Amino acid sequence: MIETPRLVIRPWVEADRAPFAAMGADPHVMAHFPSLLSRAESDALVDRIMAMMADQGFGFWAVARRDTGAFIGFCGLNRVSFPCPVEGEIEIGWRLAHSAWGHGFAREAAQACLDWGFGHGLQRITSFTVAANTRSWGLMQRLGLQRRADLDFDHPRLAPDSLLRRHIVYEANA
Repeated sequence: MIETPRLVIRPWVEADRAPFAAMGADPHVMAHFPSLLSRAESDALVDRIMAMMADQGFGFWAVARRDTGAFIGFCGLNRVSFPCPVEGEIEIGWRLAHSAWGHGFAREAAQACLDWGFGHGLQRITSFTVAANTRSWGLMQRLGLQRRADLDFDHPRLAPDSLLRRHIVYEANA
């Protein structure tokens, strides 16, 4: 578990599934993803995240507010497992409920996760998103990640004609 002044970054619990499913059905949250998630798809994603965490010892942790205990999303580290220029490397990623946007929670959680990763021996952490996701790559910049245009890629899990296929890459080094 990682604690910040306002957040608890922790393993997932069963009670996180319903608010996470609500996030997956929210067009604001999912604007830069290929589609909204059904409850079954959302639960399957939670299952994959939990399995990844059990396997790696880290992953996309659940994020909750310290003051209320409310689940507001996820943030954490993951090994990139699909063919791309950063395959096999560790990425940082986040997804927060729309109601949690604009309060600095994503930055607070992401900084804590970067600190955790570098404190546990990681030398490089990457992050990527679609160019249209200005909130996400803006956060990458505010966190001090550097743009790596030479590592940009077309996401292999998206259709060739998808407007979301092209991904831009940032990195941070210890």
